Amino acid sequence: MLDVDTIDRLILNELQTDGRVSHAELADRVGLSTSACYRRVRRLEAEGVIAGYVMILDTEAIGRDLDVFVEVSLVSQSEESLRHFEEEVRACPEVMSCHLVAGDADYLVHLAVQDHRDFERIHNEHLSRLPGVARLRSNFAIRTVYQTTRHLL
Repeated sequence: MLDVDTIDRLILNELQTDGRVSHAELADRVGLSTSACYRRVRRLEAEGVIAGYVMILDTEAIGRDLDVFVEVSLVSQSEESLRHFEEEVRACPEVMSCHLVAGDADYLVHLAVQDHRDFERIHNEHLSRLPGVARLRSNFAIRTVYQTTRHLL
């Protein structure tokens, strides 16, 4: 971890709660002048501690509130097979995340879909056509119990 002090941690925690907070408000919250706070935020961005800013959408409001978790097993775990799969899975717009995992499967893919018919379409058009796939095993979320984007600092 880069050189992050107590004030930096306060800044990062505040920004994780509200990424749209003004520099003046953020400075007040962490006890700095606006210019000093601005410099720290820019340094944290430049050093890659702050990777970016995003908007979190209400999945129900946009009609993509069915979460599907797909375990993907590949025919081969060669470096080339993994790389090729990882390149292609990025092309599926419904993929929210893809993780190389240890265990029975090689990857765990999280999809946000409209309904079971939408998942069937994605399965037929994207997932089953991904390179090197030997097996797909899907799990549908009944409801999300807890979710966060915050990291403990």
